[in-house]
Amino acid sequence: MSRYNHSTSPFTAGTGGAREATSAAVNFELYFVYPGDLDTHTGGYAYDKRLIDELGLLGLCVNPVSLPQCSLNMSPAARLMVQEQLSAIPDGSVVVIDGLALGVLDRETTEVRHRLRLIALCHHPLALESGLNPSQQSWLFESERRALANVYATLVTSDNTRRILTRDFTVSEDTITVAVPGTDRRGFAECKGRPTCLLTVASLTQRKAHDILISALADLAGLDWQARFVGGDHFDKDWAQILRKQVAKEKLESRIHFAGLVPDVDIEYQQADVFVLPSRFEGYGMVFAEALSAGLPIIATRAGAVPDLVPDTAGLLVAPDNPGALAEAIHSVLTADGLRQQLQTGARACAEKLPTWRESAEKVFNLLREVSQNDRL
Repeated sequence: MSRYNHSTSPFTAGTGGAREATSAAVNFELYFVYPGDLDTHTGGYAYDKRLIDELGLLGLCVNPVSLPQCSLNMSPAARLMVQEQLSAIPDGSVVVIDGLALGVLDRETTEVRHRLRLIALCHHPLALESGLNPSQQSWLFESERRALANVYATLVTSDNTRRILTRDFTVSEDTITVAVPGTDRRGFAECKGRPTCLLTVASLTQRKAHDILISALADLAGLDWQARFVGGDHFDKDWAQILRKQVAKEKLESRIHFAGLVPDVDIEYQQADVFVLPSRFEGYGMVFAEALSAGLPIIATRAGAVPDLVPDTAGLLVAPDNPGALAEAIHSVLTADGLRQQLQTGARACAEKLPTWRESAEKVFNLLREVSQNDRL
């Protein structure tokens, strides 16, 4: 079990200015539990990894705990391994469990709820993933509902997820803390490319709705654009193959480029002109914040937390699963006089208001300290 940032002494940055001694009274350790590999390229894992780093800079000793991959089809051997890993955590410890694991570990968390100070980290409920049949959705919903009943507190990454948990999962609102992902400041893109570069940053999964975007772009073949799909296909290779076949069927191979995972996504934002992602659902949507921080006009859907993050001044939002409406929005941004520049100005204004990772980590730190002092055990 590796450990991050053992020191609990106050941290002072060199060129970044003095950091307050938030950690001066830290007298507890954190166990941060997640499934699989922390370097997995998704927004959820990026949130976990950055949060661990920032909490360490605040002086907290963080013990990362990597569980086997957790799913509704977990093997008995994998569940036994989870039980052993949770059993190894000392009594009374503060433990954050990522929702990708927690949602299917209702039995395992029931076994430790009376000796560990459990905190759920819910990016979005598992039952809201795309591609699930009704039976799978029901199983995940009930499992996550029971698991959430086992925790001291719940950490969420958006107000939208908070609303869902209080409405559908009977989680008490006063036990929920919202800590939206931070965003690193970056230079603004010029947005003057010819042809116009339409950027999409997302794993090739059904929830991200690349299929809807491809259909929309097929209707706009007469306009001057190029599209880049940045993101891996490792989560659902069958779906990725379906998308590639769809592009070939529409004869758009020379217009839509599957870039895969890239070493530096910042370069993609800087070279793009418009950001487009018609997700079927987003718990927060870190890539939208990243696009805003680059000053990119956005075309997206009114799905999940997206309307809370992308205002009308910075983007055009349409209904999910509506390729016609999406095509119309893209057409407007490509052809309407001044619209792209107007949205670009709005995106730049939004960028100045996005929270930093330090600000997000401080919210989480305060929650952790409060839970560590709770005498309910």
